Amino acid sequence: MFGLAIKSLRNRKFTTILTIVSIALSVTLLLGVERIRKETRKSFANTISGTDLIIGARSGPVQLLLYSVFRIGNATNNISWKSYQEIARNPNVKWTIPISLGDSHKGYRVMGTSTDYFKFFRFTGRRPLEMAYGRIFDEVFDAVLGAEVAKTLDYRVDDPIIIAHGAGEVSFIKHDDKPFEVVGILKRTGTPVDRTIHVPLEGIEAIHIDWKDGAPPPGHSISSDQVVNMDLTPKAITGFFVGLKSRIAVFSVQRFVNEYPQEPLLAILPGVALQELWDLIGVAENALFAVSGFVVVVGLSGMLIALMTSLNERRREMAILRSVGARPLHVFSLIVGESAMLTFLGVIAGIGLLYGLLFVSQPLIATRFGLFIAIGGLSTYELILMGIVCLAGCLIGLIPGYQIYRYSLADGMTIRI
Repeated sequence: MFGLAIKSLRNRKFTTILTIVSIALSVTLLLGVERIRKETRKSFANTISGTDLIIGARSGPVQLLLYSVFRIGNATNNISWKSYQEIARNPNVKWTIPISLGDSHKGYRVMGTSTDYFKFFRFTGRRPLEMAYGRIFDEVFDAVLGAEVAKTLDYRVDDPIIIAHGAGEVSFIKHDDKPFEVVGILKRTGTPVDRTIHVPLEGIEAIHIDWKDGAPPPGHSISSDQVVNMDLTPKAITGFFVGLKSRIAVFSVQRFVNEYPQEPLLAILPGVALQELWDLIGVAENALFAVSGFVVVVGLSGMLIALMTSLNERRREMAILRSVGARPLHVFSLIVGESAMLTFLGVIAGIGLLYGLLFVSQPLIATRFGLFIAIGGLSTYELILMGIVCLAGCLIGLIPGYQIYRYSLADGMTIRI
């Protein structure tokens, strides 16, 4: 019956090919969504690595995570430099990375920080930041660009940039009297680092040193040459990352910060906050997976329709098989076997199409969206999904199989007008 099923499918090439293509596209979408979902979650979890605590003004864990790591939103308040230094001197603290946010350049966030950022910040399994071109900053008006900023705005080392006040894409207040110079461009990380412009904390202090009440006073300006000789110690920062000498001390330091008497502060564990944030956006992830599942159902339904539509045309064929000795069970097995073969071929074609698309689009996705989609073997979960699809294809074949099983020899030989 296996050979007969193959010959039967070959005899209906056009319908067979369309059915296989329909199932293949459905399987490709299902696996593609699952692969992107898995890699996105992995990339999301690896946005920051090796940092024990993130400390900022008291708000909420997700809000603190969003503005400090993802550069989304704004802080409710700043942290005084004195408080930062006191917490940094805690005997359990190994290193700290201060950050200062609030300015932007053509829609990209500007982050003031120290050289410790390039030394201690880690992502994706404790990978360090690396320079693609140039060097890290060491002067007040130096700037280091993320890979996406440099590519999108077509900036190179030694190009000047003007920082704007505020975090909006359009700003009418610019620090054009104190331009920065690009001294380095980071390698792509697939994290918000790629969309950030990094400058020294002293640079952030310098561009605001002659400002009062959020704006420069008219007729009064301090030039960039004058400001570099002034005391540029920050008065306040947005937050800071903390690495501890021992992870055992993480809860004691967190409690110390959360109960800090001088000002209201909040210390969060990045991993816990990332999971909380992922739970909030997981509804969209599940909805996308459900849609791809329905597409598979539609593809299999198309196969059922094709098989059911062909039954009337094949009744005489089935009757001839019965007349030469084929039992009803053989005819039933033939139809179910065709359904199983169509599903299996569709799954194989879908997997092949998925890998072909990944091979072609992987560099584009990595460059455009900063998301690296690994081209590896199917995971256990993906194999289970394919098994479910194959099983569903076999079960769907039972419907036309049962229908043909009921046809009698006389009914098959009768010509209906």
